[in-house]
This record gives sequence, C-alpha cells and structure tokens, in this order.
Amino acid sequence: MTSISPLDRALAGVGAPAIEVRGVAVHYGAVRAVDGVDMNVQRGEIFGLIGHNGAGKSTLFKLMLGLIAPSAGEIVIHGTAVRGRDFRTARRHIGYLPENVVLYDNLSGLETLRFFARLKGAARSQCEPMLARVGLAAAAKRPLREYSKGMRQRLGFAQALLGDPRVLILDEPTNGLDPQAIREFYATLRELRERGVTIVISSHILAELQERVDRLAIMTNGKIHALGSVQDLRDQMRLPLSVALCLAPGDVGLAQQAIGALAGVSSVLTRDGMVLSCPRELKMAVLGVLAGLGSRVLDLSIREPSLEDLFFGFSD
Repeated sequence: MTSISPLDRALAGVGAPAIEVRGVAVHYGAVRAVDGVDMNVQRGEIFGLIGHNGAGKSTLFKLMLGLIAPSAGEIVIHGTAVRGRDFRTARRHIGYLPENVVLYDNLSGLETLRFFARLKGAARSQCEPMLARVGLAAAAKRPLREYSKGMRQRLGFAQALLGDPRVLILDEPTNGLDPQAIREFYATLRELRERGVTIVISSHILAELQERVDRLAIMTNGKIHALGSVQDLRDQMRLPLSVALCLAPGDVGLAQQAIGALAGVSSVLTRDGMVLSCPRELKMAVLGVLAGLGSRVLDLSIREPSLEDLFFGFSD
C-alpha cells in the first residue's frame, strides 16, 4: 500500500481554510498578548493583519510558526495542528520574514541563501535564481556588511521564498524598501497568489495594504476587533463619503441650496467650492442633485473612507 504524507492528506481538503485560528490566547502573567483570537485565512488569499505596536500581531505570527506555545486554543495550517507531531514536516512549506531581519555580516548574499536552503531542506539550485528574482543578482557575492537596509530586506524576502512555500507569513516586509522595490514586491505577491500561495502580511503602512489585500483583520490589545474586506469594514463602520466640488464662485450658493434639500448631507466651503460629507446610502442621491447643476460643477472627486480611517475608527 502506498503511504500518504500528513501534508498530502491535508492538501486533499481543498475546501478547508489554509489557516484556522481557534480561540488562541497567550498570557504572560497578567499580560494578555493574544486574547481569544478566532479567524480563518483562505487558501490563495492575501490577508492583512494590522494593529498598533504591541497589539499582538508578531505574537500571533510566532504562534502560527510554532515558535511559542499558546496558553489556550489551537492553530491548524493546511490541516496540520501547529502543536501536533506532524507540524515539523508541514513547517517546511511555510515561508517567514520577521520584522527585523538579522543576518551574518561576513557571509555573502549567496552564502546566506545557501545556509537557509540547507536549514529548510530546499535545493541549493534555487538560490541564485532567487537572488535574481529579488534584484540582488549583482550583489550575490558581496558580504552582507556592504548591503543597505533595503538590500537586506530583499534578501530576507528571498529566504522566505525558498522551498516554494504554500504559506507566507510576512511581518513588515517593505521596511526599508524604495517605491520601485515595493511595487516589485507586491507584484511578486500577486504572482504567488495566482499560484495558490496563502499570504499573511502585517504592515504599518496602511495605504500600501488598502488595495492589495483580499481581507484583513484589525487587532487591538490581543483581540480581533474587525475582520473582512476593506469594503466590508466600510459597511460596518458606516463612515461618510467625502465629495469635493469645484464650482465657479457665483454658483456656490446655488449648490448649497440644492444640497440643502438632502437631509443628512453636510457641506464645508473651500477655496475652490465645497466638500460634502454624506452617508453611503445617499451617494447616488447626491450625485443626482449635482447632475442637475450641469456645467456649474466644474469638477468633482469622491473619497471613500481609507483603511487608515477605518483603523482608527475600530481601534479608538
């Protein structure tokens, strides 16, 4: 009879979440670093985890990796319990980039990747192509003491990708990267997602995540306070939209009069016209009124509540 590995058995359950977090808690005396967290991350999803410093994000990552034990609860990754006997094998298929990348300054970039490849049981032949993938081919044989912060971050990302991981856990991965490198980094994440890789990413740069994650969780004081897509969170918070209008000076009064007929819409005058604040359910009504003003409206822009607005709304 052909034996089937625990990992292959887990992967057979295609409909199951990639990561299941069930009532997980970590207590250090009176400090509740993680306090009863429940969440699922779907296969092939880019999932964001955001929160203040000390919210419990890095601790939750360490729990997922089996680096620390929970005080309560359970985490299952691709059908394998993190505290179970089969997780050592499953962990080889998890890539991790910590917030602070600490590497050996006397090793070259290529030597560093070969070191990690040996630790992970990955093929040495992956190392040079991986350096090229993150833009470090020209610096492959330079010692790390000559690497900039951004180059070290790219190298850290390269080691996380060794072994073709099925799950990637990335803690502040764009720290120190320039705008071009950030763009290339997220392009790589999209390629990985297309191949079914599950990605969990934490970042304090909320504008980066807003258009790039499928769903996210907002974590405060060890708890998950909100979870869903950016649009789901907008619907939960019911924050108003902003509509900025550019008007000819003589038409401001007429526009105020027209908008004044809509209860629940407020306006503030600006140098170029006015900014309206309206509930989402009145968006089309506002646009209908503005359409009636015709050419008196010289320009307009609609601003949805940003992820930063949502974050402060849920965490305050």
